Amino acid sequence: MNITVIFFLGLVVALIGVVPPGLLNMTAAKISLKEGHVRGVMFSIGVCVIVIAQTYLAAIFARYLTKHVEVVDVLQRVAFVIFVLITIYFLFIAKKVTKNVKEPSVRSKKSRFFQGMFLSSLNVFPIPYQAYMTITLASFGWLDFGQINIISYVAGAAMGTFVMLYVYIFFFDKIKDKSISSQKSMNYLIGGITGIISIITLINIIKEM
Repeated sequence: MNITVIFFLGLVVALIGVVPPGLLNMTAAKISLKEGHVRGVMFSIGVCVIVIAQTYLAAIFARYLTKHVEVVDVLQRVAFVIFVLITIYFLFIAKKVTKNVKEPSVRSKKSRFFQGMFLSSLNVFPIPYQAYMTITLASFGWLDFGQINIISYVAGAAMGTFVMLYVYIFFFDKIKDKSISSQKSMNYLIGGITGIISIITLINIIKEM
């Protein structure tokens, strides 16, 4: 597979993972609003540094798992059930809840950079998420685990994360009062994304039966 295609696969997968509003993207947006665009970008760069390490670790773990097919089969079925439950929750159960992100008082650009690294390191979701997605991409023949391909995928994931954080920074002030930023709309968005992932996982399970 062409490394450019692999780069964009990593970018798209990371974009999907960062679309739902969470601590990192909402903090980046709030920093930008309160302290200026540059500090929001510095925070985002700090986040992406950790994402590079997390995605690389996930890819190495996925490469190990692909050599143990029986483990992958079990993980796929578990992941399918989890994604279906998440989809059901966000589409039909989740209630409107407003959460305020508390953040420490930090002034310098360097401090925002390290704050981004710190908060990103606390967010371990990208590791299992990227491990699962890389295994899925590999099962469709869209990705192999050669070193150059892994590096290309990791670079794409870092860029995808930065792009989505930047989108939050740039558009947050414009969309914060519109329906797209309401909790209900975001619940539907998250449910739709996990629903798509559930369908892909089901197709992959049926394919291997």
